[in-house]
Amino acid sequence: MIKKMGYEWRLRQIMAEQEMFHTSDLVPLLAERGVSLSREQVYRLVTQPPQRMSMDTLVALCDIFGCTPNDLIKPTVVNAQVKKTAGGMEEPLPLTERRTKIRRPGTAS
Repeated sequence: MIKKMGYEWRLRQIMAEQEMFHTSDLVPLLAERGVSLSREQVYRLVTQPPQRMSMDTLVALCDIFGCTPNDLIKPTVVNAQVKKTAGGMEEPLPLTERRTKIRRPGTAS
C-alpha cells in the first residue's frame, strides 16, 4: 500500500463561520484585492476542491477571512492500492462491479 495524499477544501466552512452564505458576496471582495473571477468561477471555488489555484487568489482569500492557507486546506491521507504502470507512473486499481447470477440445480439459465 502506497501512502496517497489528498486534502479537504474548507472555504465553505470558513465562509459560514463568518456568516457569509452567498458565494456571490465573495466576488467584490476578491475584486478589491485584484482578483477578478466570474460568479460561476467563485461558485466552483467555494463548492468544489480546486485542482489549481493562483497564489493571488489564495492570498486574497486568506486576507478576506483573516486566515492562513492551513485553515483553508486540510491535508488528508488517502490509502488506496495502486499499481505501477510500464512508464513508472502509478494509477489506482479500477473498481469493477459484477452482477451475480444464482443458478439452481436443474433449471435452465
